[in-house]
Amino acid sequence: MPAELIHLVRHGEVHNPDRVLYERLPGFRLSDDGRRMARAAAEHVRDLGRTVTTLLCSPLQRTQESSEPFTELLGLEPRIEERVIEPTNVFAGMRMSSALRKPWNWHHLRRPSVPSWGEPYSQVVDRMRSALDEAWHNTPEGDVVIVSHQAPIWLTHLSVAGLPLPHDPRTRRCALSSVTSFERVGDVWREVSYAEPAPLDDAVDVGAV
Repeated sequence: MPAELIHLVRHGEVHNPDRVLYERLPGFRLSDDGRRMARAAAEHVRDLGRTVTTLLCSPLQRTQESSEPFTELLGLEPRIEERVIEPTNVFAGMRMSSALRKPWNWHHLRRPSVPSWGEPYSQVVDRMRSALDEAWHNTPEGDVVIVSHQAPIWLTHLSVAGLPLPHDPRTRRCALSSVTSFERVGDVWREVSYAEPAPLDDAVDVGAV
């Protein structure tokens, strides 16, 4: 039997005092609140009462740190999965509020449906679906946890739901340390639940691609 459910978990709050778009840049660790958020996500998955047998995470520091509570609570060592990494973005390292005021950056906005400022949405979906398919096939039993990022998780949701991939990033339903769960029936993926187990009242959620 293949895996039962795959839980896509977003990383916790990132220490980002300059509020830049951190993309794949090194050195962006979790904040103290982010570590508490990551633990809340791990406790949520544990409290579902399901057997989790596989833990994967993207190679970036914030996702590796967000996987640590899963190791502690579930006894699983994470494996790096390159395909669930954050998309590339030409605005990496910039504050979007100031970058968008500069006329020389405006050409990056010419085709938001692709998007022209970074990795194509279709490419993100292809690599995420490939990672999910492989994790599902290669896990003989139990659930899989994959710690990833906002854009890949949301694009997976849109793809599974049969919705258009172009969207306004400000409308994403993918909070810090949220858990979006999927099952596969035959060859068809479908979303089965979404949860926000971490307190978000004072969360600083800036910097996501």
